[in-house]
Amino acid sequence: MAIDHFLAVDLGASGGRVMLGRWDGARISLEALTRFDNGPTTVNGRMHWDILSIWRHITDGMQLHSSRGGAALAGVSVDSWGVDYGLLDRQGRLLGNPTCYRDHRTDGMLEQAFARVSSDEIFGTTGIQFMQINTLYQLLSMRLHDDPQLAAADKLLLIPDLLHYWLSGVAAVEYTNASTTQMLDARTRTWADEMLARLDIPRTILPSIVAPGTVLGPMLGSVCDAVGFKTAPPIIAGATHDTGAAIAAIPGLDTHSVYISSGTWSLMGMELPAPVLSAAARAVNFTNEGGINGTIRLLKNIAGLWLLQECRRSWQRQGQSYTWEELMALASNAAPFVSIVNPDAAAFLNPDDMPSAIQAYCAQHGIAVPQTPGAIVRCCLESLALRYRTVLDTLRDLSGRHIDTIRIVGGGSQNQLLNRFSADACNLPVVAGPVEATALGNVLIQALTIGAIPDLATGRRIIAESFPPTVIEPSTDRAAWDAQLAGFVRLPR
Repeated sequence: MAIDHFLAVDLGASGGRVMLGRWDGARISLEALTRFDNGPTTVNGRMHWDILSIWRHITDGMQLHSSRGGAALAGVSVDSWGVDYGLLDRQGRLLGNPTCYRDHRTDGMLEQAFARVSSDEIFGTTGIQFMQINTLYQLLSMRLHDDPQLAAADKLLLIPDLLHYWLSGVAAVEYTNASTTQMLDARTRTWADEMLARLDIPRTILPSIVAPGTVLGPMLGSVCDAVGFKTAPPIIAGATHDTGAAIAAIPGLDTHSVYISSGTWSLMGMELPAPVLSAAARAVNFTNEGGINGTIRLLKNIAGLWLLQECRRSWQRQGQSYTWEELMALASNAAPFVSIVNPDAAAFLNPDDMPSAIQAYCAQHGIAVPQTPGAIVRCCLESLALRYRTVLDTLRDLSGRHIDTIRIVGGGSQNQLLNRFSADACNLPVVAGPVEATALGNVLIQALTIGAIPDLATGRRIIAESFPPTVIEPSTDRAAWDAQLAGFVRLPR
């Protein structure tokens, strides 16, 4: 039987990978061609993404495939985090390095937006939760500060769309990522023109929106020549938002499951047929992001493993280089429920030193201050599990559905201690895996696009058979976690 080969470029806020996916008619397999670190670089007080370095890593992966005599590709697709973008001039040239969503230029922009369009109207139009990182507030900041790049811009492309443009020469924005901007009408799935006009956001720079699974065109000849491809593969705009791709690859996802795409962010939610735009959803600041096959991902953005990643990075700067295994062992041996924080507190968005920020938060709010790395890591993990519990309860209320399973995918699904805490805090079984859900979803959508796999349900079953998940049952003693919940919900942001 013929084997289809796909290239999945999967970019996260802390790292990227170029994966070769193979579909042999029975199983999907993945091979990492390249893995590389990613992260913002601060220059003159502004945080940027090094997009040209990312491009070089992508082409390095392609060249490696070519140099090994790799098979012709049935497709190439890029997914990444949401909200960030590059601006192009009239000749299609990048005007500057994309700014990172954690940059402080959006401080105060929510209030500036609400002075022009009410928060109720913004949510009622877009269905997207209010976060100052959203594209809407990045652009508003540029407008209010008379940023010359915005004045010179002819086109805005989100990160994966920018890379697809460099690969194919076609400028378009894919729906799942466009939905993260808070600039899309959730009902019509088109740009919210009237709202954008009142915020003085230039509508002319926004390209057409394409559905996930759109073939943009063949790879440009110049790119093929540079990487050594003899034939030009199709460039496919799959679910270009990494969470959208990850959710596509969740085995067993049904009406009684919630998912957590676990990485730097934890995206926790449900797959629904239509957006939930109610006052209740607005009050709890949930979001309605686009999915594949016309679905909506009702979810909450949670700080996720960001706190742990930043703690580890801080300790490394101080000469303490812990492995993840060492940190989990220290946390396992630390006393339970000594320090609990709200992982979504503003103090943790982008502090100079995360352990110090956690300690300061605890001191400020009368919480026992964790002193050791093990105590700080346990604080992060227990706090995150309790945050999952509160989001789970809200999802039950908003959807009216009975929920019996939590399905965790992504890099965070490897964290066995967090999985156990999550099962206990939520009193539900956790089904963990696949780890490379985003890359698998990327490959799956490409296979669906070319007709190699007939439908999504079949694709999810194939992924379960190719990458069997692990099940973690909750402990029978839930009293300790329940006792923590009342205090946790009162913690300030």
